[in-house]
Amino acid sequence: MKGERGMPERALRGGRINYVRPKLTDYQIRDIFCKERIAVIEASTKVGKTAACIAWLLEKAIELGKPGRLFWWVAPSYRQAEIAYGRLKRNIPEASRIHNDGKLKIVLVNGAIIEFRSGELADNLYGDNVYAMVIDEATRLGEDAWWACRSTLTKTEGMVRIIGNIKGTKNWAYNLARKAEANEPGMHYGKITCYDAVKAGIISKEEVEEARRILPENVFKELYEAIPNQMGSNPFGLDYIKSCIKPLSDRAPRVFGIDLAKSQDWTVIIGLDDNANVCVFDRFQMPWHETKNRILRLVKGKKALVDSTGAGDPILDELQRSSKAFHGYHFSPQSKQKLMEGLASAIQSVRIGFPPGIIVSELESFEFEYRGKSNNYEGVYYSAPQGCHDDCVVALALAVYHFPNAASMWDVNWSQTSDKIQKLFMQGGY
Repeated sequence: MKGERGMPERALRGGRINYVRPKLTDYQIRDIFCKERIAVIEASTKVGKTAACIAWLLEKAIELGKPGRLFWWVAPSYRQAEIAYGRLKRNIPEASRIHNDGKLKIVLVNGAIIEFRSGELADNLYGDNVYAMVIDEATRLGEDAWWACRSTLTKTEGMVRIIGNIKGTKNWAYNLARKAEANEPGMHYGKITCYDAVKAGIISKEEVEEARRILPENVFKELYEAIPNQMGSNPFGLDYIKSCIKPLSDRAPRVFGIDLAKSQDWTVIIGLDDNANVCVFDRFQMPWHETKNRILRLVKGKKALVDSTGAGDPILDELQRSSKAFHGYHFSPQSKQKLMEGLASAIQSVRIGFPPGIIVSELESFEFEYRGKSNNYEGVYYSAPQGCHDDCVVALALAVYHFPNAASMWDVNWSQTSDKIQKLFMQGGY
Protein backbone atom coordinates (compact mmCIF):
# COMPACT_ATOMS: atom_id res chain seq x y z
CA MET A 1 0.00 0.00 0.00
CA LYS A 2 1.35 3.43 -0.89
CA GLY A 3 2.71 5.64 1.86
CA GLU A 4 5.74 7.08 3.60
CA ARG A 5 8.98 5.19 4.11
CA GLY A 6 10.21 3.68 7.32
CA MET A 7 7.34 1.28 8.12
CA PRO A 8 8.14 -2.44 8.40
CA GLU A 9 7.51 -4.90 5.60
CA ARG A 10 5.23 -7.83 6.39
CA ALA A 11 5.73 -11.27 4.85
CA LEU A 12 2.66 -12.97 3.43
CA ARG A 13 2.14 -16.65 2.71
CA GLY A 14 2.57 -17.47 -0.96
CA GLY A 15 4.28 -14.19 -1.72
CA ARG A 16 5.51 -10.92 -0.29
CA ILE A 17 4.01 -7.46 -0.23
CA ASN A 18 5.96 -4.34 0.61
CA TYR A 19 3.41 -2.75 2.89
CA VAL A 20 4.02 0.82 3.97
CA ARG A 21 1.44 2.48 6.18
CA PRO A 22 0.06 5.65 4.57
CA LYS A 23 0.93 8.95 6.13
CA LEU A 24 -1.69 9.51 8.81
CA THR A 25 -2.57 12.38 11.13
CA ASP A 26 -2.19 12.17 14.87
CA TYR A 27 -5.95 11.91 15.32
CA GLN A 28 -6.24 9.09 12.76
CA ILE A 29 -3.62 7.05 14.61
CA ARG A 30 -5.10 7.90 18.01
CA ASP A 31 -8.69 6.97 17.19
CA ILE A 32 -8.46 4.28 14.48
CA PHE A 33 -5.26 2.46 15.49
CA CYS A 34 -6.04 2.41 19.21
CA LYS A 35 -5.65 -0.80 21.21
CA GLU A 36 -9.29 -1.15 22.28
CA ARG A 37 -11.42 -3.80 20.64
CA ILE A 38 -14.34 -1.48 19.84
CA ALA A 39 -13.71 2.08 18.70
CA VAL A 40 -16.56 4.49 17.95
CA ILE A 41 -15.54 7.63 16.09
CA GLU A 42 -17.95 10.52 15.55
CA ALA A 43 -16.39 12.65 12.86
CA SER A 44 -16.81 15.54 10.50
CA THR A 45 -17.13 14.83 6.80
CA LYS A 46 -13.91 14.59 4.76
CA VAL A 47 -11.47 14.33 7.69
CA GLY A 48 -9.82 11.11 6.51
CA LYS A 49 -11.65 8.58 8.65
CA THR A 50 -12.36 6.32 5.66
CA ALA A 51 -8.76 6.32 4.44
CA ALA A 52 -7.46 5.51 7.93
CA CYS A 53 -9.97 2.68 8.36
CA ILE A 54 -9.04 1.18 4.99
CA ALA A 55 -5.42 1.11 6.14
CA TRP A 56 -6.43 -0.35 9.52
CA LEU A 57 -8.51 -3.13 7.95
CA LEU A 58 -5.74 -4.03 5.52
CA GLU A 59 -3.21 -4.21 8.34
CA LYS A 60 -5.50 -6.51 10.31
CA ALA A 61 -5.90 -8.75 7.24
CA ILE A 62 -2.11 -8.87 6.87
CA GLU A 63 -1.50 -9.47 10.57
CA LEU A 64 -4.24 -12.04 11.23
CA GLY A 65 -4.84 -13.36 7.74
CA LYS A 66 -4.90 -17.05 6.94
CA PRO A 67 -6.64 -18.86 4.09
CA GLY A 68 -10.38 -18.25 4.31
CA ARG A 69 -10.34 -15.77 7.19
CA LEU A 70 -12.86 -12.97 6.67
CA PHE A 71 -12.39 -9.24 7.18
CA TRP A 72 -15.40 -7.02 6.53
CA TRP A 73 -16.22 -3.49 5.52
CA VAL A 74 -19.95 -2.87 6.10
CA ALA A 75 -21.72 0.19 4.67
CA PRO A 76 -25.39 1.25 4.58
CA SER A 77 -25.67 0.61 0.84
CA TYR A 78 -23.98 -1.36 -1.92
CA ARG A 79 -22.84 1.86 -3.61
CA GLN A 80 -21.07 3.08 -0.46
CA ALA A 81 -19.39 -0.30 -0.03
CA GLU A 82 -18.32 -0.18 -3.67
CA ILE A 83 -16.54 3.15 -3.16
CA ALA A 84 -14.40 1.80 -0.29
CA TYR A 85 -13.71 -1.40 -2.23
CA GLY A 86 -12.37 0.56 -5.17
CA ARG A 87 -10.10 2.64 -2.98
CA LEU A 88 -8.52 -0.38 -1.33
CA LYS A 89 -8.14 -2.33 -4.59
CA ARG A 90 -6.32 0.55 -6.26
CA ASN A 91 -3.76 0.67 -3.45
CA ILE A 92 -2.81 -3.02 -3.34
CA PRO A 93 -0.37 -4.20 -6.05
CA GLU A 94 -1.95 -6.70 -8.43
CA ALA A 95 0.73 -9.26 -7.60
CA SER A 96 -0.41 -9.23 -3.97
CA ARG A 97 -4.12 -9.85 -4.42
CA ILE A 98 -6.88 -11.19 -6.58
CA HIS A 99 -10.24 -9.46 -6.73
CA ASN A 100 -13.87 -9.99 -7.68
CA ASP A 101 -15.59 -6.75 -8.67
CA GLY A 102 -19.00 -8.39 -8.79
CA LYS A 103 -18.81 -9.56 -5.18
CA LEU A 104 -16.66 -6.65 -3.91
CA LYS A 105 -14.08 -9.13 -2.61
CA ILE A 106 -10.30 -8.94 -2.36
CA VAL A 107 -8.15 -11.98 -1.51
CA LEU A 108 -4.60 -11.31 -0.34
CA VAL A 109 -1.73 -13.68 -1.01
CA ASN A 110 -1.89 -14.90 2.59
CA GLY A 111 -5.44 -16.13 1.94
CA ALA A 112 -7.22 -13.39 3.90
CA ILE A 113 -10.52 -12.35 2.33
CA ILE A 114 -11.62 -8.71 2.60
CA GLU A 115 -15.28 -8.34 1.75
CA PHE A 116 -17.26 -5.14 1.31
CA ARG A 117 -20.84 -5.68 2.38
CA SER A 118 -24.12 -3.77 2.30
CA GLY A 119 -26.07 -3.59 5.55
CA GLU A 120 -29.40 -2.91 3.86
CA LEU A 121 -30.65 -6.42 4.69
CA ALA A 122 -29.44 -7.34 8.16
CA ASP A 123 -30.36 -10.99 7.79
CA ASN A 124 -27.71 -11.35 5.07
CA LEU A 125 -24.97 -10.46 7.57
CA TYR A 126 -25.48 -13.37 9.96
CA GLY A 127 -23.56 -16.64 9.92
CA ASP A 128 -19.90 -15.86 9.18
CA ASN A 129 -16.95 -15.55 11.55
CA VAL A 130 -15.19 -12.22 10.98
CA TYR A 131 -11.74 -11.37 12.34
CA ALA A 132 -11.87 -7.57 12.01
CA MET A 133 -14.50 -5.16 10.75
CA VAL A 134 -15.17 -1.55 9.82
CA ILE A 135 -18.74 -0.25 10.00
CA ASP A 136 -18.97 2.82 7.78
CA GLU A 137 -21.61 5.59 8.01
CA ALA A 138 -22.91 3.87 11.11
CA THR A 139 -25.58 6.47 11.92
CA ARG A 140 -27.23 5.63 8.60
CA LEU A 141 -27.22 1.88 9.27
CA GLY A 142 -30.07 0.09 11.00
CA GLU A 143 -29.55 -1.21 14.52
CA ASP A 144 -30.46 -4.72 13.38
CA ALA A 145 -27.43 -4.61 11.07
CA TRP A 146 -25.22 -3.74 14.04
CA TRP A 147 -26.59 -6.71 15.98
CA ALA A 148 -25.81 -8.99 13.05
CA CYS A 149 -22.30 -7.55 12.65
CA ARG A 150 -21.58 -7.92 16.35
CA SER A 151 -22.62 -11.58 16.24
CA THR A 152 -20.02 -12.35 13.55
CA LEU A 153 -17.22 -11.11 15.83
CA THR A 154 -18.17 -13.33 18.76
CA LYS A 155 -16.14 -16.48 18.08
CA THR A 156 -13.11 -14.62 16.73
CA GLU A 157 -13.23 -11.86 19.36
CA GLY A 158 -12.55 -9.59 16.41
CA MET A 159 -12.00 -5.86 16.60
CA VAL A 160 -14.34 -3.30 15.05
CA ARG A 161 -14.10 0.34 14.05
CA ILE A 162 -17.41 2.19 13.89
CA ILE A 163 -17.26 5.48 12.00
CA GLY A 164 -19.69 8.07 10.69
CA ASN A 165 -21.06 11.57 10.79
CA ILE A 166 -23.37 12.72 13.54
CA LYS A 167 -27.03 12.22 12.57
CA GLY A 168 -29.19 13.25 15.50
CA THR A 169 -29.36 11.45 18.83
CA LYS A 170 -31.93 8.75 18.13
CA ASN A 171 -29.79 6.01 16.66
CA TRP A 172 -27.78 3.07 17.95
CA ALA A 173 -24.41 4.53 16.93
CA TYR A 174 -25.01 7.68 18.96
CA ASN A 175 -25.97 5.62 22.00
CA LEU A 176 -22.97 3.32 21.59
CA ALA A 177 -20.70 6.35 21.31
CA ARG A 178 -21.97 7.59 24.66
CA LYS A 179 -20.95 4.26 26.23
CA ALA A 180 -17.51 4.52 24.68
CA GLU A 181 -17.22 8.14 25.81
CA ALA A 182 -18.02 7.01 29.35
CA ASN A 183 -14.96 4.70 29.24
CA GLU A 184 -16.85 1.42 28.94
CA PRO A 185 -14.22 -1.36 29.26
CA GLY A 186 -12.79 -2.42 25.92
CA MET A 187 -14.14 0.65 24.11
CA HIS A 188 -12.51 3.79 22.70
CA TYR A 189 -14.29 7.02 21.81
CA GLY A 190 -13.03 9.52 19.25
CA LYS A 191 -14.39 12.83 18.03
CA ILE A 192 -12.87 14.49 14.96
CA THR A 193 -14.10 17.89 13.74
CA CYS A 194 -13.42 19.96 10.67
CA TYR A 195 -11.11 22.14 12.75
CA ASP A 196 -8.90 19.11 13.51
CA ALA A 197 -8.74 18.43 9.77
CA VAL A 198 -7.90 22.04 8.97
CA LYS A 199 -5.08 21.99 11.51
CA ALA A 200 -3.77 18.74 9.99
CA GLY A 201 -3.93 20.11 6.45
CA ILE A 202 -6.58 17.61 5.28
CA ILE A 203 -9.09 20.31 4.27
CA SER A 204 -8.77 24.07 3.95
CA LYS A 205 -10.21 26.69 6.25
CA GLU A 206 -11.80 28.33 3.20
CA GLU A 207 -13.67 25.12 2.36
CA VAL A 208 -15.08 24.95 5.88
CA GLU A 209 -16.21 28.58 5.75
CA GLU A 210 -17.85 27.98 2.37
CA ALA A 211 -19.78 25.03 3.83
CA ARG A 212 -20.82 27.16 6.80
CA ARG A 213 -22.11 29.84 4.45
CA ILE A 214 -24.22 27.66 2.16
CA LEU A 215 -25.55 24.97 4.55
CA PRO A 216 -28.33 25.29 7.11
CA GLU A 217 -26.79 25.78 10.55
CA ASN A 218 -27.94 22.49 12.02
CA VAL A 219 -26.64 20.58 8.98
CA PHE A 220 -23.25 22.30 9.26
CA LYS A 221 -22.99 21.57 12.98
CA GLU A 222 -23.65 17.87 12.47
CA LEU A 223 -21.51 17.37 9.39
CA TYR A 224 -18.57 19.60 10.21
CA GLU A 225 -18.51 20.14 13.97
CA ALA A 226 -19.91 16.74 15.05
CA ILE A 227 -22.55 18.43 17.20
CA PRO A 228 -25.87 16.55 17.17
CA ASN A 229 -29.15 18.20 16.38
CA GLN A 230 -31.30 17.32 19.37
CA MET A 231 -34.31 16.94 17.10
CA GLY A 232 -32.48 14.38 15.02
CA SER A 233 -32.57 14.73 11.25
CA ASN A 234 -36.07 16.19 11.10
CA PRO A 235 -35.98 19.54 9.27
CA PHE A 236 -39.27 20.84 10.67
CA GLY A 237 -38.82 20.42 14.42
CA LEU A 238 -41.00 17.98 16.34
CA ASP A 239 -42.29 20.60 18.78
CA TYR A 240 -43.20 22.94 15.93
CA ILE A 241 -45.09 20.16 14.17
CA LYS A 242 -47.16 19.63 17.33
CA SER A 243 -47.87 23.36 17.52
CA CYS A 244 -49.49 23.28 14.07
CA ILE A 245 -51.90 20.40 14.75
CA LYS A 246 -55.53 21.53 14.37
CA PRO A 247 -58.81 19.84 13.44
CA LEU A 248 -59.54 19.61 9.74
CA SER A 249 -60.94 23.00 8.71
CA ASP A 250 -64.54 23.19 7.47
CA ARG A 251 -63.88 26.28 5.36
CA ALA A 252 -63.65 26.28 1.57
CA PRO A 253 -60.30 25.49 -0.06
CA ARG A 254 -58.24 28.31 -1.54
CA VAL A 255 -55.40 26.30 -3.06
CA PHE A 256 -54.34 22.67 -3.55
CA GLY A 257 -51.10 20.71 -3.53
CA ILE A 258 -51.12 17.34 -5.30
CA ASP A 259 -48.52 14.57 -5.16
CA LEU A 260 -49.21 11.89 -7.78
CA ALA A 261 -48.60 8.24 -6.96
CA LYS A 262 -45.39 6.63 -8.17
CA SER A 263 -44.86 2.87 -7.96
CA GLN A 264 -46.19 1.81 -4.53
CA ASP A 265 -46.77 5.39 -3.34
CA TRP A 266 -50.06 7.21 -2.80
CA THR A 267 -51.75 10.07 -4.57
CA VAL A 268 -52.33 12.79 -1.98
CA ILE A 269 -54.50 15.87 -2.42
CA ILE A 270 -54.28 18.61 0.21
CA GLY A 271 -56.35 21.80 0.15
CA LEU A 272 -55.66 24.87 2.27
CA ASP A 273 -58.30 27.42 3.27
CA ASP A 274 -57.82 31.21 3.44
CA ASN A 275 -55.94 30.84 6.74
CA ALA A 276 -53.61 28.15 5.36
CA ASN A 277 -55.26 25.42 7.41
CA VAL A 278 -55.83 22.03 5.80
CA CYS A 279 -59.47 21.77 4.80
CA VAL A 280 -59.25 18.97 2.20
CA PHE A 281 -57.23 15.80 2.63
CA ASP A 282 -57.48 12.79 0.35
CA ARG A 283 -55.00 9.91 0.07
CA PHE A 284 -55.63 6.97 -2.23
CA GLN A 285 -54.31 4.49 -4.81
CA MET A 286 -56.30 4.16 -8.02
CA PRO A 287 -55.80 3.63 -11.76
CA TRP A 288 -54.90 6.85 -13.52
CA HIS A 289 -58.27 7.46 -15.19
CA GLU A 290 -60.08 7.27 -11.84
CA THR A 291 -57.35 9.35 -10.18
CA LYS A 292 -57.78 12.10 -12.77
CA ASN A 293 -61.56 12.26 -12.26
CA ARG A 294 -61.17 12.32 -8.48
CA ILE A 295 -58.68 15.19 -8.68
CA LEU A 296 -60.98 17.19 -10.97
CA ARG A 297 -63.96 16.64 -8.64
CA LEU A 298 -62.05 17.87 -5.58
CA VAL A 299 -60.20 20.80 -7.11
CA LYS A 300 -63.21 22.29 -8.90
CA GLY A 301 -61.23 24.94 -10.72
CA LYS A 302 -59.23 26.21 -7.71
CA LYS A 303 -55.49 26.78 -8.01
CA ALA A 304 -53.51 23.53 -7.77
CA LEU A 305 -49.79 22.80 -7.89
CA VAL A 306 -48.91 19.27 -9.08
CA ASP A 307 -45.66 17.32 -8.91
CA SER A 308 -44.82 17.07 -12.60
CA THR A 309 -41.57 15.11 -12.26
CA GLY A 310 -41.08 12.15 -14.61
CA ALA A 311 -44.35 10.36 -15.26
CA GLY A 312 -46.19 13.29 -13.70
CA ASP A 313 -45.51 15.53 -16.71
CA PRO A 314 -47.91 13.85 -19.19
CA ILE A 315 -50.44 13.48 -16.39
CA LEU A 316 -50.24 17.21 -15.73
CA ASP A 317 -50.80 17.83 -19.44
CA GLU A 318 -54.06 15.89 -19.25
CA LEU A 319 -55.20 17.82 -16.19
CA GLN A 320 -54.36 21.11 -17.84
CA ARG A 321 -56.45 20.19 -20.89
CA SER A 322 -59.39 19.86 -18.50
CA SER A 323 -58.71 23.00 -16.46
CA LYS A 324 -56.34 25.96 -16.40
CA ALA A 325 -56.20 25.69 -12.61
CA PHE A 326 -53.35 23.17 -12.66
CA HIS A 327 -49.68 24.14 -12.59
CA GLY A 328 -46.60 21.92 -12.43
CA TYR A 329 -43.62 21.77 -10.09
CA HIS A 330 -40.61 19.82 -11.28
CA PHE A 331 -38.50 18.20 -8.57
CA SER A 332 -34.72 18.26 -8.49
CA PRO A 333 -32.53 18.14 -5.38
CA GLN A 334 -32.30 21.94 -5.50
CA SER A 335 -36.01 22.58 -6.03
CA LYS A 336 -36.99 20.06 -3.35
CA GLN A 337 -34.63 21.73 -0.89
CA LYS A 338 -36.25 25.08 -1.68
CA LEU A 339 -39.74 23.61 -1.26
CA MET A 340 -39.01 21.84 2.02
CA GLU A 341 -37.20 24.75 3.60
CA GLY A 342 -40.23 26.90 2.81
CA LEU A 343 -42.50 24.35 4.47
CA ALA A 344 -40.14 24.20 7.46
CA SER A 345 -40.29 27.97 7.88
CA ALA A 346 -44.09 27.97 7.63
CA ILE A 347 -44.31 25.24 10.29
CA GLN A 348 -41.77 26.87 12.59
CA SER A 349 -43.64 30.18 12.42
CA VAL A 350 -46.95 28.31 13.01
CA ARG A 351 -48.52 29.89 9.93
CA ILE A 352 -50.26 26.70 8.81
CA GLY A 353 -52.43 24.05 10.39
CA PHE A 354 -53.01 20.36 9.69
CA PRO A 355 -55.04 17.57 11.34
CA PRO A 356 -53.54 14.73 13.40
CA GLY A 357 -52.93 11.41 11.71
CA ILE A 358 -50.89 10.42 8.68
CA ILE A 359 -49.82 13.99 7.79
CA VAL A 360 -48.28 14.44 11.23
CA SER A 361 -46.69 10.98 11.14
CA GLU A 362 -45.00 11.67 7.82
CA LEU A 363 -43.81 15.11 8.95
CA GLU A 364 -42.30 13.63 12.12
CA SER A 365 -40.44 10.89 10.26
CA PHE A 366 -39.18 13.13 7.43
CA GLU A 367 -35.39 13.52 7.26
CA PHE A 368 -32.64 15.54 5.68
CA GLU A 369 -29.26 14.18 4.68
CA TYR A 370 -26.18 15.88 3.33
CA ARG A 371 -24.57 14.03 0.43
CA GLY A 372 -21.44 14.49 -1.60
CA LYS A 373 -21.52 15.63 -5.19
CA SER A 374 -23.92 13.66 -7.36
CA ASN A 375 -25.33 14.73 -10.74
CA ASN A 376 -23.56 18.08 -10.34
CA TYR A 377 -25.32 18.75 -7.04
CA GLU A 378 -23.76 18.67 -3.60
CA GLY A 379 -26.05 19.57 -0.75
CA VAL A 380 -29.03 18.64 1.38
CA TYR A 381 -31.48 15.95 0.28
CA TYR A 382 -34.94 15.63 1.85
CA SER A 383 -36.95 12.41 1.95
CA ALA A 384 -38.80 9.89 4.05
CA PRO A 385 -36.73 7.13 5.71
CA GLN A 386 -36.29 3.96 3.69
CA GLY A 387 -39.54 2.02 3.57
CA CYS A 388 -41.69 5.03 4.54
CA HIS A 389 -43.77 7.49 2.53
CA ASP A 390 -43.53 11.25 2.11
CA ASP A 391 -46.53 11.84 -0.19
CA CYS A 392 -48.40 13.91 2.42
CA VAL A 393 -45.34 16.05 3.13
CA VAL A 394 -44.83 16.75 -0.57
CA ALA A 395 -48.51 17.60 -1.16
CA LEU A 396 -48.55 19.92 1.88
CA ALA A 397 -45.35 21.63 0.76
CA LEU A 398 -46.76 22.16 -2.74
CA ALA A 399 -49.95 23.67 -1.32
CA VAL A 400 -47.99 26.02 0.94
CA TYR A 401 -45.70 27.05 -1.91
CA HIS A 402 -48.69 27.78 -4.18
CA PHE A 403 -50.63 29.70 -1.52
CA PRO A 404 -51.45 33.28 -2.61
CA ASN A 405 -48.65 35.58 -1.51
CA ALA A 406 -46.92 32.50 -0.17
CA ALA A 407 -43.71 34.34 0.66
CA SER A 408 -45.55 36.33 3.32
CA MET A 409 -46.33 33.11 5.18
CA TRP A 410 -42.68 32.76 6.14
CA ASP A 411 -41.52 36.30 5.43
CA VAL A 412 -39.21 35.35 2.61
CA ASN A 413 -39.02 36.40 -1.00
CA TRP A 414 -38.05 33.46 -3.16
CA SER A 415 -35.99 35.77 -5.35
CA GLN A 416 -33.68 36.40 -2.39
CA THR A 417 -30.46 34.48 -2.03
CA SER A 418 -30.24 30.91 -0.85
CA ASP A 419 -28.32 32.19 2.16
CA LYS A 420 -31.31 34.15 3.40
CA ILE A 421 -33.65 31.23 2.84
CA GLN A 422 -31.39 28.93 4.80
CA LYS A 423 -30.89 31.47 7.59
CA LEU A 424 -34.64 31.85 7.99
CA PHE A 425 -35.02 28.07 7.87
CA MET A 426 -32.92 27.81 11.01
CA GLN A 427 -34.73 30.43 13.09
CA GLY A 428 -36.73 27.72 14.78
CA GLY A 429 -34.13 27.36 17.52
CA TYR A 430 -31.98 24.45 16.44
